[in-house]
Amino acid sequence: METLYNGIQLPDAWPPRNMEDRCQDDLPIPYLENPPQVINVTVGRQLFVDDFLIRDTTMEKRFFQAEFLPDGPFLKPETPLEMSGGLAPIAAPFTDGCWYDPSDGLYKLWYHAGWMAATCMAVSADGVHWVRKMLDNRPGTNMVYVPPKNWRRDGSTVWLDSTAEDPARRFKMFTFYRTPEGEHGEVQTSRDGLHWGEATRVGQCGDNSSFFYNPFRKKWVFSIRSGMPLFERYTRARRYREFDRFPEDACWQDGEEVFWQRCDRTDLTACQVGARYSESLPPQLYHLNCVAYESVMLGLFGIIKGFDEFDNSVCDNLGRPKWIDLHAAFSRDGFHFSRQNRLPLICATGREGDWNRGYLHAAGGLCLVDGDRLLFPVGGFSGKSVLQGGHLYGGAATGFAALRRDGFAAMVSGWSRQQLTTPVVRFDEGSRLFVNAQALEGFVGAEVLDAQGQAIPGFSFEDCVPAQSDATCQEIRFVGGRSLGQLRGQPLMLRFYGVNARLYAFWFSDSARGESGGYVAAGGPGFSGCRDV
Repeated sequence: METLYNGIQLPDAWPPRNMEDRCQDDLPIPYLENPPQVINVTVGRQLFVDDFLIRDTTMEKRFFQAEFLPDGPFLKPETPLEMSGGLAPIAAPFTDGCWYDPSDGLYKLWYHAGWMAATCMAVSADGVHWVRKMLDNRPGTNMVYVPPKNWRRDGSTVWLDSTAEDPARRFKMFTFYRTPEGEHGEVQTSRDGLHWGEATRVGQCGDNSSFFYNPFRKKWVFSIRSGMPLFERYTRARRYREFDRFPEDACWQDGEEVFWQRCDRTDLTACQVGARYSESLPPQLYHLNCVAYESVMLGLFGIIKGFDEFDNSVCDNLGRPKWIDLHAAFSRDGFHFSRQNRLPLICATGREGDWNRGYLHAAGGLCLVDGDRLLFPVGGFSGKSVLQGGHLYGGAATGFAALRRDGFAAMVSGWSRQQLTTPVVRFDEGSRLFVNAQALEGFVGAEVLDAQGQAIPGFSFEDCVPAQSDATCQEIRFVGGRSLGQLRGQPLMLRFYGVNARLYAFWFSDSARGESGGYVAAGGPGFSGCRDV
C-alpha cells in the first residue's frame, strides 16, 4: 500500500479498474468518503477546492471564474504557414504547451500552426509580446519539427521536465498524426525544445490525447481519448495509463490502460451555459489535461456542449466552432477528481467575431504563475475563414485568462465572526503560518488546537495577530515569541476566523517570504524550477 504526501493511502491494486462498471453513477472520490485520520499539509498551499480540509465551518464556499485579458489575442494567424491558404487559419495551442523556462528567462509557446500543418514556437520576455522564433528545421519558418511528407498533425503536448536527470530529455513531446497509412501517436524528447530526437510510437489512442507528469508520485500519465456507452448514447471519455520512464515505457498494449473520467448527470447542458443550438444533447468530455499546482493535481476538463460532436457537419453547416468550455477539477490522489463547481473556469463567449467564440483548448502546463495571478494560455476559435467566411476550424488564436493566485475557491465570511475548523492535520516543515486572503476591510485570524479540539497555550485566537490586507501571501503571527516550529510533526487542528474576508489558502513555511514548497504548474518569473522554493 502506497502512502501519498498528504496521508492518503492507495490500495495495492492501482490504478482502479472498476470505474467503468459505475457508468450510470457519479464517479467516486474515495479520499473524500474516507479521508486519512491525519492529513499531512507539509507540501504546498492548501486549497479549499473540495471539503478535504474542512471539518466544520460557518463560512460560505464560493468558486470563481478566470477572465480573459482584454488585449487578446496575443498571437493570431499571420504567416503563410498559419494562414492555411485562407481556409482554416490557426496559431493556437491544440494542447501543445506554454511554459516559463528559467534557463533563459523566456516564456515559450508551442502551438498548432495552420490546420494540421505544423508545430511551431513563439517566445516572449514579458508574456504579452510574442516573437516567432525562426529555426533551421525548415528555414524561413518557426517549425520545431518537420514530419514526413503527407503526415498531418492533430493534438500534441509539449512538457518542460525540470526534473529530468538527462539534459537531452528536458523537453518531451507527444503528437497524434494522421497519415496515408493510418493514425497513430508518437513521443519524442529534446534538449532545447526546438530539435527533436527519434520518435517512438505509443499505444492505441485517439486525437486530442495528451500526457502530463504527476510529481507527487513521480509518474508520467497519458490522458487517452476513448468512447463508451452512457445514458443510452455513445460519448467521449478518457482512459488512463501511468508509467515511470519517458519515452521507454510510453508504449502500451491494449488492456494496460484503464477507464478514467467522463461527464455525468451533474454537468451542465448547453442551454444552461447559453449555447444556441441542439440544446437538449448532453455534454461530453472532449479533452482532459493536468498539472501539479501547489498541493493538488489541477485538471482542466474541456467539455463540449450543444451538439453531437461525432457529427461535425452541424457546426460546419452553421459556419461556427464547436462549443467547448474549460472546467477546473482537483485531485489529491492523481486519479479521482473533485468537481464541486460545475460552472466553467474559462468560458467561450459564443459571440460572432470574438477570437474566443468557441472550441477552447488548454495548453500543456495549464497555467503560469505571474506574481499574484495565474495566467491560463488558451487556444480559441472564432470560426472565421478567409475563403468561406465561416468554418468549423477557422480563425484560431492564442489569448490568456487570468485568475487570482489560488483563486479557484474561497471560504467567505460576513460581518459577523465566522469560523472554519480543519480535520486533524500535521506539518513536518515550517515555523510560520501564511494565508492567501482578501481581508482589507476585515480580518482572517487563526488558532491552533490539539487533536481533541482544545486551544494550545500560546496559539489561541487571542494570541494571534490576524491578516488584515488583500494579499496572496500574508503571515498570521502569534504574540509572545512562540514558534509554530515546536508543533512540527504533531497531530493538531487549525481553526480560522474571518470577518468580511475571503480565505483562499493556508500553508506553513520557514521563510519570511512565505515560499510554500508546492508546485507552480508551468512556472513563472521568480521560480527556478517547478516548485515554490
